[in-house]
Amino acid sequence: MTRKPASITRSQPQRKTPGPANDGPVHVPAPGEGKRGEQGYLGYLLRQAHAAVRLKMERALADLGVTSPQFAVLTMLNAYPGLSGADVARLTFLTPQTVGVIIRNLARDGAILMTPHPVHGRIQQWTLTPRGAALLKTCRERVIALEKRLASGLDAKAEASIRRWLANVATELQED
Repeated sequence: MTRKPASITRSQPQRKTPGPANDGPVHVPAPGEGKRGEQGYLGYLLRQAHAAVRLKMERALADLGVTSPQFAVLTMLNAYPGLSGADVARLTFLTPQTVGVIIRNLARDGAILMTPHPVHGRIQQWTLTPRGAALLKTCRERVIALEKRLASGLDAKAEASIRRWLANVATELQED
């Protein structure tokens, strides 16, 4: 991984900023400006991008009554049927308590079904029902449209490179 140039990491001299003591409002930069742009820290930029994507996803799924965490749970149960709630929590970066609420609501709505683990009876395994699969399909169509918007302007090679980089970030920073 290449290091940031010194001009990016070096502290800038303190400038007088407008404010109540300086007779003017403070300018809050828009996304893409100042530290919210290319000069920003990578971690902040990732978080900013995630927040923007999540907001768009929430809006795209709202009329279906699905939140982005619910979409994540449905996606993982579709990809890996028979997961336990603890497994779902780990895969979706949600707390076990949040996953518990989501699972109860999805089960109540008939989107997922619980079956006991064949060996460990206390472990509950979750799978999508046909209703859940249909709901996920509708959600996925909307999310794919958002992902196409995200990737607009990227050629296949650039998109593959970004996907690889993001996966590597998660792999490299994973706790040992």
